[in-house]
Amino acid sequence: MLYADKRALETNLQVSLLKIREKELQFYTQNCIAIGTQAALLSGFAYNGIIQVDIPSSSSDWLKTFYLCVTTAAMGFELIAVLNSTLCSMLGPGLALRGPDGSMHRAVDGLMLEYRLTFLFFTMGLVAFHVSALLFAWLEFSWPVALAMTLALVMFIYGMWRYFNRIYQRFALDSDRMITGKFEFGDSPEPVQNAASVAASIGRAGLNEVLSGGIASTPSTCAGPNVAHSAEPSRIIGLVEPRPAHSTYAAAATKANTKENCIIA
Repeated sequence: MLYADKRALETNLQVSLLKIREKELQFYTQNCIAIGTQAALLSGFAYNGIIQVDIPSSSSDWLKTFYLCVTTAAMGFELIAVLNSTLCSMLGPGLALRGPDGSMHRAVDGLMLEYRLTFLFFTMGLVAFHVSALLFAWLEFSWPVALAMTLALVMFIYGMWRYFNRIYQRFALDSDRMITGKFEFGDSPEPVQNAASVAASIGRAGLNEVLSGGIASTPSTCAGPNVAHSAEPSRIIGLVEPRPAHSTYAAAATKANTKENCIIA
């Protein structure tokens, strides 16, 4: 009787925690769908710029080559964004729904990284699309008209950058302060100070497995493979979401303390 009650309590607690994590899953899935929709629209415009534009034969070869390369790059970047967003919105929720214990955390963590890469490709395609429009002006029109279009496009690009920077800074959230739905019982926000704390955290692995949905999600401070595995996600997040300088110094100090604790242990 007591065993059944304990198992029922663990199951209900795990289901409640997964409902919290499901909100993150829906958030990242909707982000991928939104990016993919706009990327598909821009890729169609870029494709029309390749097949339906009558390039004058009198234009210089280097200008025609540059225009076609930039337009193709715009279409390619946007198609990559469409492909990434489609796969993420299909496979991510599928893994969380039908996978074993811990699959929800694996799906959410994967979507968190992949949607950043998708947004990066979308931004690169958007910039290439504007450069393609600028080159099209110099291919089709006389230099006074092309110069006027160039100035207008440069002003619009600058305005887009200002609006993007303003909105991003207003809603910016540093990765170190981001709160996720993943719950790990007994974890302390402070870095591990000695080997005894590491041993104590390892001893809590059984309850962590119940609460976080799998033993694979239990953190390990001094494990070399885990540190190497986290290098790729950190590089992706740093590429799309640059961290301030003080966060870099804090991360370096934490890494140094971790190495020292591992040596002492």
